[in-house]
Amino acid sequence: MNLLRAAAEIAWFLEDQGIPYFIIGGLALQHWGEPRLTRDVDITVLVASEELESFVDAVLSRFSPRFPDAREFALRHRVLLVRARNGVPIDISLGIPGYEEEAFERAVEIKFPEVGKLRLIGPEDLIIHKCVAGRPRDLEDVVGILVRQRLKLDLELVRRWLIEFRAVVDSHDPLELFEEALKRAREALNKEGTQHEPGS
Repeated sequence: MNLLRAAAEIAWFLEDQGIPYFIIGGLALQHWGEPRLTRDVDITVLVASEELESFVDAVLSRFSPRFPDAREFALRHRVLLVRARNGVPIDISLGIPGYEEEAFERAVEIKFPEVGKLRLIGPEDLIIHKCVAGRPRDLEDVVGILVRQRLKLDLELVRRWLIEFRAVVDSHDPLELFEEALKRAREALNKEGTQHEPGS
């Protein structure tokens, strides 16, 4: 509940400011895939470049920075690191027009107990984020999303954007990671179906 309250606090602030946002990270994964422990709130916002400084200042007037140079760090690296009133860390990523403008259109409002509606990144876009990040746990997270959603997703949309991101990701092939996750998800669902067949 501490995470949800922190998410609601930043979400309500952004809504008051008229700033588009969606929640990513562990909270989104808990909804779309297999839950795992998360200690912070990850959120992406879309702010015009000419409004970036005033936005950062507005956030810092309401939320405590996690370190003294948080403002300069945010303007340089486009990530603002603050804390909610209950102490939960909040990472605010400053989105870049292009792909993320599309992702904002696909964001989904989900009603959570006690805090009401929050905007989550859509499942396809969560998969795209994780395939681009390519961290050790991301493959398992993508498999979990695909299995929980029973593959009822726009897989071609995922492929289209991962092909685009191939040009800027040099540490790994994001499309290859996705195809491996898709193969594992299909195997898991086929096994599950076999286990539920009469007489099996």
